Amino acid sequence: MKHQHWIRSAAIAGVIVLLTTGCSVLGTGKKSDIDAPPTTGAEVDAKTTSAAVTIDMIDENSSQMTVYVKDAKGFVAPLSLGLPKSVSVAKTTLEYMVDGGPVASLLPSGFQALLPKGTKIVSLNITSDKRAIVDFSKEFLNYDKQDERKILEAITWNLTNFASVEKVQLRVEGKDLKEMPQGKTPLDMPLARSMGINIEKAEDAEFGQSTPVTLYFLNQNDQNYKYYVPVTRLVKRTDDVAKAVVDQLIKGPDQKKGLAAVLSTTTEVKSIKPTADGLITVDFSNKLLGTDQKASADALQSVILSLTENTGYKQVQIKVDGAVKITSTDNQNYSKPVARPAHINPAKL
Repeated sequence: MKHQHWIRSAAIAGVIVLLTTGCSVLGTGKKSDIDAPPTTGAEVDAKTTSAAVTIDMIDENSSQMTVYVKDAKGFVAPLSLGLPKSVSVAKTTLEYMVDGGPVASLLPSGFQALLPKGTKIVSLNITSDKRAIVDFSKEFLNYDKQDERKILEAITWNLTNFASVEKVQLRVEGKDLKEMPQGKTPLDMPLARSMGINIEKAEDAEFGQSTPVTLYFLNQNDQNYKYYVPVTRLVKRTDDVAKAVVDQLIKGPDQKKGLAAVLSTTTEVKSIKPTADGLITVDFSNKLLGTDQKASADALQSVILSLTENTGYKQVQIKVDGAVKITSTDNQNYSKPVARPAHINPAKL
């Protein structure tokens, strides 16, 4: 695998640290356009849903699009909203990430748009080398210092949802932005999904000898709306990224941060291996199942989201003691390989 160095400063809980990673594992797989259906070949299984996943259309005048916003705990999280259809979907999603803009009436309780009030998207162009060049109005520079990295994460992860975008370059009023004005985050190179999101470090990991894995844990607002939050955790350097992902899901979230685990700490993994081109199989022991002999829908979706996020695999086959006849707690059939859902966290007002 290709090695890469995180030479950029990353603000973690207000502390600036230099990160050096081992394997380049984030964003290595192909991405689907936000408005595109799930990967061909698993249409029936891709419709498997949990409370926080959907692929339904809204109506003929709107379509489901993903935006990245801040929740009440300060996490950057994706939301799927019914936004007006437009020629430039990418530009529309950014316009609906402006605080005080038209997105305000669409956000569930506790969520807030991150782009500063009054910000306009002057232009958004995507180059042949998959670089999105975004030109903001001057209002973009008027933000709270504590939100600086969150803003960069939200923009980058939002735009790299599109298959045509791998990197993001920022401009203000037509001029390249070399650094962010408040916290001085350097922007001398385009931003990429490998910057991580909601970054944290495992206790046994060292910044200079670590591998980043992005894990999807659960959160909920004060109206019991449940949604997934991506967390990039730096773990001890490893070449077996898929195993690290599942191991960290079992380990669970940092208890101090208020996220909920998706897998029990008693969960056992019998094997994780690629079985075909673009397909990875995870075989759990029967401890994955509840007393009703069903697997948690949220747990299964988290495994699928986390594995497809960190690896090049497009589909996940989940087994229990070698068997593929698995039913989830929302009565969906997981007997066939499942693709990453096209949309995560449908907003419920």
